[in-house]
Amino acid sequence: MADQLSAQDWLDQGLTTLAKNGFTALKAEPLAKALGVSRGSFYWHFADIGAYHAAILKRWRDIAAEQIIAGIEAAKGEDPVAVLLRLTFINKLALERAVRSWAAHDSAARAAVQAIDRRRLDYVEILLRRVGLPDAVARARAQILYWTFLGFALSEQTLPQDRQRAVLDELLRMATRPPP
Repeated sequence: MADQLSAQDWLDQGLTTLAKNGFTALKAEPLAKALGVSRGSFYWHFADIGAYHAAILKRWRDIAAEQIIAGIEAAKGEDPVAVLLRLTFINKLALERAVRSWAAHDSAARAAVQAIDRRRLDYVEILLRRVGLPDAVARARAQILYWTFLGFALSEQTLPQDRQRAVLDELLRMATRPPP
């Protein structure tokens, strides 16, 4: 099985390693050791460490934005903003923190973070417009929701489930109520 690792296996290991040990651990040798294979398997799938890093960032975008957006779009009959809050504020966000830390030291990671921030922010604004908020209000509330998410993502503080649910209910109410 070890001889038949796919690129996806390497990416999954990389995301786990990134979330647990940070971006400096994304090197062929320790990743190969963790997977129980030689570095040759790594280079079979990736031209070099830069190509691997680019693939890791692309996979993170898929997980951290595109899959969540797809989940919201698939949740027919549910309040899309409530689904967004449920999908984003319930997760443990060690990977989010790790990628943002990486972005502080690497221009490619920084560009990936900026792109996902824009994608997420634009999508939240679209959701708020869909619930009937005027453009300017939707834009402002999308920014507030996103800043709230970032604060949550960068905090390691956890809340009891009932308190977290109450906070999310209030956040939903604040975000979607009609303007005065």
